[in-house]
Amino acid sequence: MKKQLNVAIIGCGAISGIYLENITKTFRDVRLLGVCDLIRERAEKAQEKYAVPKLYETMHDAFADPEVDIILNLTRPYEHFDVTSGALLAGKHVYTEKPLGATFDEGEKLTKLANEKGRRICGAPDTFLGAGIQTCRKAIDDGWIGTPIGAAAFMICHGHETWHPDPAFYYQFGGGPMLDMGPYYITALINLLGEIKGITGVTKSFFSERTITSKEHFGEVVKVECPTSYVGILHFTSGAVGTLHTTFDVHYTTQARLEIYGTAGTLICPDPNTFGGPVTLIRPENKAPQELPLLFDYKENSRALGLDDMAASILAGRDSRADNQQLLHALDVMTSFERSNEAGAYVPLRTTYERREAMRSGRPAGVL
Repeated sequence: MKKQLNVAIIGCGAISGIYLENITKTFRDVRLLGVCDLIRERAEKAQEKYAVPKLYETMHDAFADPEVDIILNLTRPYEHFDVTSGALLAGKHVYTEKPLGATFDEGEKLTKLANEKGRRICGAPDTFLGAGIQTCRKAIDDGWIGTPIGAAAFMICHGHETWHPDPAFYYQFGGGPMLDMGPYYITALINLLGEIKGITGVTKSFFSERTITSKEHFGEVVKVECPTSYVGILHFTSGAVGTLHTTFDVHYTTQARLEIYGTAGTLICPDPNTFGGPVTLIRPENKAPQELPLLFDYKENSRALGLDDMAASILAGRDSRADNQQLLHALDVMTSFERSNEAGAYVPLRTTYERREAMRSGRPAGVL
């Protein structure tokens, strides 16, 4: 019986570094077998730095390798569908960076294909598996804020063109703050409060062009082809009501906020784009807000935690925590903001969602 599953990475861009680091040095249920990138030099650097056994000329070479169990899709959002579908057709499991697809239709097609092939799709974000959000989940489930009645989530900034080495795709099809940053907030919210049944949303773009000021493409002008501001109401099946505001159009110093409101108190959660961070409880009997201890493992940047959980769950025959049901429900939420904006009305979601098992603490590091 296998003790590890072999992984091939497709896409060795900016996000790949932390995956390479954690797969090779932290997690034990996966083994990095090969890398591939359209820019061969990127793959060569990854292979050399991390002693990767194989370098594939094309993604199809990785798909055809009988030793590969899981394809790790780290390509750009508008490329996710082609890479994931190609891997599934070749009989591989897939772990994909967020989002599952650039449209809900893509997500549905991938889900259908995975079911037909008997393969799993799991994916980012996996930050909800970290110490911060898992501690929040336990506090809520244990009744520390009473019955949850609401939530507020904000991701406010002026876009990524000032720092990202290749930011143009954030303003193209598949980009924007919702598909880029929304997954962190929505995934955290549904893990804390459960299924979302409908959306009332507004979407806008306040700038038709963006000028890149990061050094790699300094001075280049990018046309904005997607909404860059989303504001809406999340209607949870439980009866709780949340608000979400995510934008690339606003100058602000503190970009992230996530709060859960209950009948007996309020929980101020850490930035859902992190694995740790402070968890603060506000209750009326306390004189001041209290910072709660983090009760779970993985406080640092642990990207690939969801990938390792996927491998461990396949080996053990259990459900994966960052599974396709979660990915598709989050994609449904994100794409329904535009549906609601176009309809000028509340829209019901097309998917259902059930929380998977919470994390366990005290296990050996890197073993799920």
